[in-house]
Amino acid sequence: MDRAHLEQQLTTHIGPDAIPGLTWYVRDGDQVLTGALGHRDLEATAPIDTDEVFRIASMTKPVTAALALMLVADGAVGLTDPVDAHLPELADRRVLRHPHADIDDTVPADRPITLADLLTNTSGWGMDFSDFSPTPLDAAWAARGIVAGPPAPAGVLSTEAWLTAAADLPLRHQPGERWLYNTPSLVTGLFIERATGSRLGEVMAERVFDPLGMTDTGFWVPPQNRRRFGACFGAGTDVYDPADGQWAAIPPREGGDAGLVSTVSDYGRFADLVRAGGAVGDRQVIPRELVRAMTTNQLPDHVLARGGPDPDGTGWGYGCEVRTTRAPSGLAAGAYGWNGGLGSRWFTDPASDRTGILLTNRMWSSPQIPPVFSEFEPLVAAG
Repeated sequence: MDRAHLEQQLTTHIGPDAIPGLTWYVRDGDQVLTGALGHRDLEATAPIDTDEVFRIASMTKPVTAALALMLVADGAVGLTDPVDAHLPELADRRVLRHPHADIDDTVPADRPITLADLLTNTSGWGMDFSDFSPTPLDAAWAARGIVAGPPAPAGVLSTEAWLTAAADLPLRHQPGERWLYNTPSLVTGLFIERATGSRLGEVMAERVFDPLGMTDTGFWVPPQNRRRFGACFGAGTDVYDPADGQWAAIPPREGGDAGLVSTVSDYGRFADLVRAGGAVGDRQVIPRELVRAMTTNQLPDHVLARGGPDPDGTGWGYGCEVRTTRAPSGLAAGAYGWNGGLGSRWFTDPASDRTGILLTNRMWSSPQIPPVFSEFEPLVAAG
């Protein structure tokens, strides 16, 4: 990997009107490189270093999925088990007769929601990437304060309050019928809390962060780390979240869908865990077959054709996107990873043994991948 060429290309995206600052991580086989460009402020007075802490948003989802698979390996839960045992509020679901139906126009669910449904985003709840038109169900969610949107940890409901608010709302689709984003990962986090009797952040620290040495990763930024933590910017000069904002305190609920902060080196350790088939040194943290399932497309064609993450070339494993065809960027079929809407991306290509992680302080303006990420990916894929 040519560091100078990579940084030369990334620098073209740095500036107060583009990406104020970023950090990057590239693994090419046994070689690991990291770098930092830009600043944590629009005035360019505070340079970013490689240990900068960023809000990684939906890059939380693969971590949540990996933790759930650890519980499967323990025998505490099963992939095909109904989640009702730990989340009785979700038993005996009703399903809308069609996605735009009134919330009382329902039929019984064909079957219970399983953990596998949650991990593959096919539980029946969530955002439909192929249809963003408002529905009566969306309005009902919003009225109860549980609408999906950019991470806002200070304003979320507690686990119990969320389940109470959602308990009598119908599913948008039958379990297993359609890929619907975000809410299943949130519910996975609630499921883990109920199954373990602990807060999600505590279980993640015990099972993932501490064993991997991810010392800067968590659901909030303690005071000693705030010198390495800046604002997250929206469009132009808008500040989505200031440095002393929503991540400056322990949130009411630690969400399995979003909310983690991390560094490129910390997330690189998680990426290495998955790359190594669930092993850390000589210790098998997650059984290899479960990691293989996590990074293999689990969605049948008829589900992919109905609102998958990218029906033209990707599927979904357990908690992460999986390429089903070669990407225009050069990533091979079988490459996997995911993004964070507050400005981050991770991907690993087993065929070339390359991993790329890019963390920025500018949130995405739409589900379309911003130019800096579109340029980073082929640079890493080419080696």
